[in-house]
Amino acid sequence: MKLSDIADNAGSRKKRMRVGRGIGSGKGKTSGRGGKGQTARSGVRIKGFEGGQMPLHRRLPKRGFNNIFRVEFAEINLDRIQQAVDSKLIDVKETVNAESLVKSGVVRRAKGGIRLLGRGELKAKLNIEVHGASKSAIAAVEKAGGSVKILAPAKEEGEAA
Repeated sequence: MKLSDIADNAGSRKKRMRVGRGIGSGKGKTSGRGGKGQTARSGVRIKGFEGGQMPLHRRLPKRGFNNIFRVEFAEINLDRIQQAVDSKLIDVKETVNAESLVKSGVVRRAKGGIRLLGRGELKAKLNIEVHGASKSAIAAVEKAGGSVKILAPAKEEGEAA
């Protein structure tokens, strides 16, 4: 093999199409854009326009809404708390609250508060302070000898008391 024999594989490089260079090129005059009007111009086109017929997105009914007052809770299950107790992330003697859960790395951020859910089993006796809890979670904590205190939802600044 010589240096002069080295070449690209056949068809690996393609020359760009030069549009608007006469009818012999196959892409002359309108350059493959059809006739005149909006579609021949660059950058403008009505998305979802159906020739004057009512577009699909306007034919379908509007549904639902976003509640601006909704409180998003950080949810945590009992098995995750028990796992943290077993790995010595949570101290059994202190009360378990949003601050201690975030500090121990069990929950990344408290959001609008912590909500305790009942999946799993709790063996440790814990005093837990959360903003919400399911009935099964409260029953499981009390069965283990602990207590659950439900805190009032965190008030937003500027909200009247």
